[in-house]
Amino acid sequence: MNLCDYHTHTPLCMHAEGTAEEYVDAAIAAGLMEYGIADHAPVQPEPFDDWRMLTSQLTDYYDWIMRAREHAADRIQVRSGLECDWLVGCEDWINQLRGCSSWDYMIGSVHYLADKWDFDNPVWLGRWAEVDVEAVWSQYWKTYEEMVRSDLFEIFGHADLIKKFGYRPKGDLRRFYEPVIEAISESRGVLEVNTAGWHKPCKEQYPSLQFLDLCAEAGVDIVVSSDAHAPAEVGRNFDEARTRILAAGFTHTIAFYGGQKYPVPLR
Repeated sequence: MNLCDYHTHTPLCMHAEGTAEEYVDAAIAAGLMEYGIADHAPVQPEPFDDWRMLTSQLTDYYDWIMRAREHAADRIQVRSGLECDWLVGCEDWINQLRGCSSWDYMIGSVHYLADKWDFDNPVWLGRWAEVDVEAVWSQYWKTYEEMVRSDLFEIFGHADLIKKFGYRPKGDLRRFYEPVIEAISESRGVLEVNTAGWHKPCKEQYPSLQFLDLCAEAGVDIVVSSDAHAPAEVGRNFDEARTRILAAGFTHTIAFYGGQKYPVPLR
């Protein structure tokens, strides 16, 4: 399979399981071209939440990556990065993280809104019944566009994560999508097609088919990722994802090495 899975996690984030060796074996068994590690990056000040590594654990993270590469040997390429949260005033910290290692890529994601509500956390599911969904979506997509335009990330993670629990505003959602797709098209970054959504209440990949169709029309580059939190999830639903992105009109995905991207044909 000429697909790479660049969005996978480690137990350092406190909500994943498995060893480096098990993830590598799973990536090889899935027939992937490359396996990438991008765990939840530390956030300052600490502790920020209970689902990411601490700054003091970055050394452990480097060790995990080295173990994966040693186990992989010449059987599969192992790439490294971080999944960074886009938060108010985070730019200097993310630049510091970029300088910590020779990352192959950095993933930018939005898990928090301005009031520090991690809207995709099941702990706060009840809050969705109390909010104005239209207003929350507007805030989310404005935040996501700001992240894209920051020029700090090679990959933009799970674009419409805001739909995770099935809450969507009424009407044509292109009013939210189009400004962000324009920003992605103008950027040097790559959109992630994240298969984890099929296993969440929304029962759909991130982003939606409508979003993907618009991205294909705009010439946006993509990667396919599993967001794996266990070895068995590496490369999950990639055959289905390939079918859908081909149907949308994409002809290639992107691979990364040392922060540089290069195209990989889908056929």
